[in-house]
Formats: sequence, structure tokens, C-alpha cells
Amino acid sequence: MYAYFNGKLAHKAPTHVVLDVGGIGYYIHISLNTFSLIKDQEQCKLFISFQVREDAHTLYGFATEGEKKLFENLISVSGIGPNTGRMILSSNTPEEIQSAIVNGQVTLIQQIKGIGPKTAQRLILELQDKLKKQGVESLSTIPMAQSVPDEALSALVMLGFNKATSEKVLNTVIQTDPNLTVEGMIKLALKKL
Repeated sequence: MYAYFNGKLAHKAPTHVVLDVGGIGYYIHISLNTFSLIKDQEQCKLFISFQVREDAHTLYGFATEGEKKLFENLISVSGIGPNTGRMILSSNTPEEIQSAIVNGQVTLIQQIKGIGPKTAQRLILELQDKLKKQGVESLSTIPMAQSVPDEALSALVMLGFNKATSEKVLNTVIQTDPNLTVEGMIKLALKKL
């Protein structure tokens, strides 16, 4: 029903905002990830997921369209409602959540408040293939010009390697030869991973 709201932030809190759009204040639930991206802004654009239940009509807002898509994928899983979906997105970055699901990291997902072993397994089972097809780039809506190390890191994460480990390996590769191409960096990093 709503794609996004663009307006003035009348009130900000880690869990919700009131966004003034044309003189109407919309109470919008947000994740901590979104809060960290908009906390210093006066004006912002939030991508909206409108959830209708028997007893409530609720707006959930996200700083990026990719986070909104991930939220909607999460709540499509049986047993995960909007509040749990928001909790999942507040516990880690959307990239980390998507990577954990794609790589089947049950323990990382279980660490999220409100997610037990069965729910974590169901989440992976139902979303793993869907998120693999979409790829990590589905989380970023506008392709941005990346530096060579960033491009290499993105490729390694897409291949299923841990982001933090890949960053460390790439830093050592860059120190040995800072003029490598993306392909060269990836090849050297793969030998060390």
C-alpha cells in the first residue's frame, strides 16, 4: 500500500519515529539498524512495510529498500511476526543476517532474542534458497562505485566467506601489493582463506 514516506523527523527513538509528512505525523516502528542510519538527520525517507492484523494497523520503516525486503522475507516465515522480524534486524546488520541464513549459521540466528533452535532452523530452511538467488546486492538498492578492496570483499562474502575474516586477509594482501586488480586480490585471498 505504501512504498515510502519522506518527511521531517518530529520524534526519534531507537524503536520508533514520528515522521511528519505534509502535516500528518506517522508513528513508524524501526529497527536499531535504521535508527543508527537516521539518528543524525532532520529529514529522512523511510521505506514502509504496512502490516495489518485484526487488532492493529502498523507501519514499519526502514532506511534502505534492501532492509525492507529482508524484513518482509523474514516475516513470511511461519512463527516470525513483525516484532520478531524487527528484533532480528536490530540484533545484526541486514548483511550479517542474510549471510547467516544463506550460510546456514543456526547458532548465530539462535543468539537473537526470541529465536529458538526450531525457529532458527525453519528460518534457514524456508529462506536460504530464496536469499541465495537474490544475492547480497539485493540489500543495496543503488549500485555504488566500490573501491577495489571493497569489491573483492563483496565477492568473497558472496562466495560464503566470513566478512571479518575476509577483511583481515584482504588487508594483508593489500600490504603485500596495493596495486592488485580485483581478480588478483580475490585469488590471493582465496589461497589464504
